[in-house]
Amino acid sequence: MKVVVLGAGVVGVSTAWFLAREGHEVEVVDRADGVGRETSFANGGQISVSQSEPWAQPGAPWKVLKWLLRDDAPLLFRPRLEPAQWRWCLQFLRECLPGRFQHNMSQMLALGLYSRQTLQDLRRELGLAYDQQTRGIVTLLRTLAEAREAERIARRMQAFGIDKQLITPDELARIEPALAAMAPQLSAATYCASDESGDVHLFTRQLAERAAGLGVRFRFNTRVNALESDGRQVAGVSITQPDGHFASLRADVYVLALGSHSPLLTAPLGLRLPIYPAKGYSATLAVREGAVAPLVSITDEANKIVVSRLGGRLRVAGTAELAGYSSSLNPVRCAALIRQARTLLPEAADWDAPEFWTGLRPATPGNVPLIGRSACPNLYLNTGHGTLGWTEGPGSGRALAELISGRRPEIPFSFLGV
Repeated sequence: MKVVVLGAGVVGVSTAWFLAREGHEVEVVDRADGVGRETSFANGGQISVSQSEPWAQPGAPWKVLKWLLRDDAPLLFRPRLEPAQWRWCLQFLRECLPGRFQHNMSQMLALGLYSRQTLQDLRRELGLAYDQQTRGIVTLLRTLAEAREAERIARRMQAFGIDKQLITPDELARIEPALAAMAPQLSAATYCASDESGDVHLFTRQLAERAAGLGVRFRFNTRVNALESDGRQVAGVSITQPDGHFASLRADVYVLALGSHSPLLTAPLGLRLPIYPAKGYSATLAVREGAVAPLVSITDEANKIVVSRLGGRLRVAGTAELAGYSSSLNPVRCAALIRQARTLLPEAADWDAPEFWTGLRPATPGNVPLIGRSACPNLYLNTGHGTLGWTEGPGSGRALAELISGRRPEIPFSFLGV
């Protein structure tokens, strides 16, 4: 079959690779000038199955209310006169119910494990190198209440085969010496040795090169205008080509992997996707020569930031801002990111020369992505991965390619249309 994949981030490129390997004719379309140039460009770097914990959980609404008036809050909600935002918020409140939280976490864990194994298989099979580290992820816990809650979640995850455990500050210092100075300030930490980190942009570029070798065609600097319908299914994709001329792409099957912009294309077809952009920030800094910089990836639970070592660079990322489709940088939030990371690792990087970036993460109310066939028979979705696009992307692409090829993936996940 001929398949058009809309979106050249880690999810779209992974989907294209596995479709091509199945023998399909594949074309990938993206408005950027290359792969992984938007949400997959400069994220936190974590392949974090152990962080597969939905935002929507009992107690979350009270935290959001507490942060409402803080411009540097980990989660910033800016109310807008926008029906999509309020629908998403109401659905988020529903997903905070205890039964929904447990279901959503089980879905995320199943997909995360499947995707991490897929990533490892790709790395070994294709010889990919993307500044990866396989030393795990530690999460810093400052209060006894945080430690108790983390231990409760870790026990739940252990039942799914996740090797997440509570550790003491002394154990943390032995696992990651760069944190030895600040470890005594903590109540505890968690550690998942099987988690990884790496540069998602480098990975996506290299996988795209391998996909091109299998015959995948990439159209860059090409704007997707609309999905054209014949009343029953998708009949084509309206695009604006690099030269400014309009055209229509035809295929047997279409895959929507455009992240936060996916709902804008499906709405005219009557498909209302529960996805809203959650803007995230990152800063990339040079590691100081001779500094004791971390190799284990770090999550600061209180401040909701992550720090990952990417070769000679340090990537700091975090925060979520529900404020529409703006990609502008808020200087208050940028400063907070640097201030919090510098407190953790004061000598690790050149903190006075950060490169800031922001991206729109496609969040569903329960943090479970939409993967599978939509109500339009020949339109498939692979979107809504939120903060876990790097963690879940390779497996999502593999799973969707299997569904399109008529097989069901061997993971306990609620795929659409199955």
